[in-house]
Formats: sequence, structure tokens, C-alpha cells
Amino acid sequence: MRTTQSRYLLAALLTAVPTLMAFPGCTATTAAPAASHLLIVQGNSQSAAAGTLLPTPLVIRVYATDGSPMAKVPISFNVTAGGGTVDPATVTSDANGEAKAKWTLGPSSQSQMVAGTAPGVDPITLQAFGILPSDLVVAQGNGQTAKASAALPVQIVLRVTGGSNVPMPNQTVALSVTSGGGSISPQSAVTNALGEVTVRWTMGPQTGLQQASVTAGSLGPIPITAVAN
Repeated sequence: MRTTQSRYLLAALLTAVPTLMAFPGCTATTAAPAASHLLIVQGNSQSAAAGTLLPTPLVIRVYATDGSPMAKVPISFNVTAGGGTVDPATVTSDANGEAKAKWTLGPSSQSQMVAGTAPGVDPITLQAFGILPSDLVVAQGNGQTAKASAALPVQIVLRVTGGSNVPMPNQTVALSVTSGGGSISPQSAVTNALGEVTVRWTMGPQTGLQQASVTAGSLGPIPITAVAN
């Protein structure tokens, strides 16, 4: 008799459980999705002149364990090679799970890397190639003629480039007169966005061939000539 009553009670209890779960305060708890992994959306494997801003911003997306993009996750960008900078260094992911930042390459390295990190997930690595100065050329004004003690009619333009003729900004170009006694102004200048500096060369008092020398870091020296008459 008691066994039969126990069975009735157990059956009634099991029947009542779904009903009780339907009331507020009796719902089952589900763990919130956690961050699962990071993905590079854009900005990897770029190249630019060393020391300059990459043309395309870095974008990293964070995914939750259920496979959906995850918002409000702090994602950090840490330079691990090359000595550049990333701005901002830490970004909170948006509604698409994405964080965006700008990467300025270091000034003197070809291989450059940034690690993307977020709490609880494996980091990912973004790479870039810094183009270094390789050529110094006289782009304008070599081989002119002017009267003694007068300025050449066309200003001298010097250009610094890297591989594939990429302009190299922020390079210091130095000039000096090596014969003829004239003057160059300015004697030192930093290249602009086109990799160029422009100077004025004034001839010395003596007629004949006059010469100057140009260097840019480890490049050069290269000669510039003019004739005073």
C-alpha cells in the first residue's frame, strides 16, 4: 500500500515541476556567452614608408562561444616588433564585435608586428612591412649655369625614395659646397610627404665649375654641379 502511495506522490511531483518552472523566480539559468576567439578583419600585411601611418586602419573582431560577434569587450593592440605606435592602444568592441585603431610604423625596421589581445582568448598577430630609404637623387636643378655670386635660376630639389620608388618623408638631407665658394640655403632640411627637399644654391665669386655634396642618413654623398660665368 505504501509503495503504491509513494509512486503516486513521485508522479505528482514530476508533473508539478514544469508548472513550477513557469512561475517567476523558477526559470532555469543559462550561462552568458564568453569570448571565444579574435579575427583580423582588415589591416594585416600592409607596407608603407617606415615611420609613417599605414593607409588602412586595423580592425579586429571578437566572437563569443555561440559564434556571434561580441560587444563591449576590451581589445588591446600591443606593438611587439618595429617600435611603432597604435592609437588607441585599447578599444572596446562595438555592436559588430569590432575594434579599430591606426598603426604608425617604427622609423627603422622592415619587419613590424602588433599583437591583438582580449581577456580569456588567444592573441592574434598583425604584420606590416616598413620600407626603408634606399635612393637619393637630384630631382631638379643639376647642371645649371648662372653668373658668379648669383643664385641659380632653378632651385635644387633632392628626393629620397625606398623600394619601388616609394617617397620617404621625414628624412634629413644635408648639403655642403665642396668647390667654388658659394652657399646653399638651407644646408639641412627634412623631406616632405613626397620625399623631397628644396634648396637655393648661390654661386661663389669665381667663374667656372662649382660643386656641392648631398647626403641623407647613410645615403650618399652624391655630387651636384653648376657653372658660374
